[in-house]
Amino acid sequence: MKNRIFGLENEYGLIFSPNGKVYLPMEKILGYIFEGLIPNSWPSNAFLVNGARFYQDTGCHPEYSTPECDNVFDLVVHDKAGERLLESCLPIAEKRLKEEGLSGEIYIFKNNTDSMGNTYGCHENYLMRRDLDFWKVTEQLIPFFVTRQIYSGSGKVLKVSGKSHYFISQRAQHIHEKTSSSTTSSRSIINTRDEPHADAEKYRRLHIIVGDSNMSEYATYLKVGTTALVLSMIEEGFNVVGLELEDPVKAMREISRDLTMKKRVRLEGGKEMTAIEIQRIYLEKAKEYVASEDEDEVSYDILERWEYVLNELEEDPNRLSRELDWVIKKELIGSYMERKGCGWDDARVAMMDLQYHDVNQNRGLYSLLCRQDMVERIATEEDIQRAIQTPPQTTRAKVRGDFIRFAKEKNRSYTVDWTYLKLNGYWEETILCMDPFCSANQRVKELIAAAAPPK
Repeated sequence: MKNRIFGLENEYGLIFSPNGKVYLPMEKILGYIFEGLIPNSWPSNAFLVNGARFYQDTGCHPEYSTPECDNVFDLVVHDKAGERLLESCLPIAEKRLKEEGLSGEIYIFKNNTDSMGNTYGCHENYLMRRDLDFWKVTEQLIPFFVTRQIYSGSGKVLKVSGKSHYFISQRAQHIHEKTSSSTTSSRSIINTRDEPHADAEKYRRLHIIVGDSNMSEYATYLKVGTTALVLSMIEEGFNVVGLELEDPVKAMREISRDLTMKKRVRLEGGKEMTAIEIQRIYLEKAKEYVASEDEDEVSYDILERWEYVLNELEEDPNRLSRELDWVIKKELIGSYMERKGCGWDDARVAMMDLQYHDVNQNRGLYSLLCRQDMVERIATEEDIQRAIQTPPQTTRAKVRGDFIRFAKEKNRSYTVDWTYLKLNGYWEETILCMDPFCSANQRVKELIAAAAPPK
């Protein structure tokens, strides 16, 4: 696949269930969670030894941003590492509660909506070329993102006109515009914020806020992999024309509600097509692009999985009950409703909908299915555990991770951001890291070498 930097930002839902009548501000709970990752401190923005960023987002959500990755597999693994890191904070946070004479359970959910109807995001980042016409690229991408939810959606039980329905996507009902610079007040399919964290003359960042958070590694792999292929083919002139939607926001919501995959949405010219039909056009164009390039096995693997999923969705979506979050969850809840004789409005169904996303592996329903080998995996647990402590070895994240580890070992105060590293104190030094593809920095090597004990 074409060399590209990827990143995922997941905002997590947070709930405190007290034992007894105890009120505790959510900011305090979040503070305890931060202590689990960064002992004896309460920063609002911290980088970790694996190169990732952990911080408090708007609405008191813990947010985990993966380190820069240059291949889809690494991104899947580091996204999962974020779940494990958040899970590891729970016992420490609950212990701190007890030390203050309080008791209760803290729940962290990798999902996108709460019981009050609020939404929080999973943001995707793709480094792209600066010399392209951004607006022409986004116009070609919008129909892709509107329809991509049929394999990337994580499923949600929502009430409409007082009656509960099952939707494919959690985010679809919260998107209001095609493009916007805001990620909160006017959520859009494509965010226009231009913040590349790299050489701004060469690159810009494609910031996507329309996607769901995925528990399924398979869905994450497909979501990011197909997007990367489509972006590359458009960059290389394999354009997709004639798919502009008459009303993309309306189409997104209509597709999310249609579990049969039969709903046709209207294009600008009056033609109507299903989400699968639109996705197939992108797939065929991507095949042309890959065939023209000296592409690697990953590109062909993504194409194969993409086509397989579209074929199964067209034939019978229920066949994908090992691969796609929205199908896995629907089948799980459907089986429960059949046993209990209840409907979508049952409170236990709403609880299952939420519990599917619990990052605590002893409680989360997705984790239960993993242990029973009932879902398709991309990574091994060994891969994920390694990613908790080790950054990707082929991007700037390695430099950042090495620097943070060095500073911690030497008990030096430091400041870190995506593009710079700084040792604080009398001998202050700032090291710029503007190239996200560069996994080595001579000055960082010298610092580490100078501090090493003599042989």
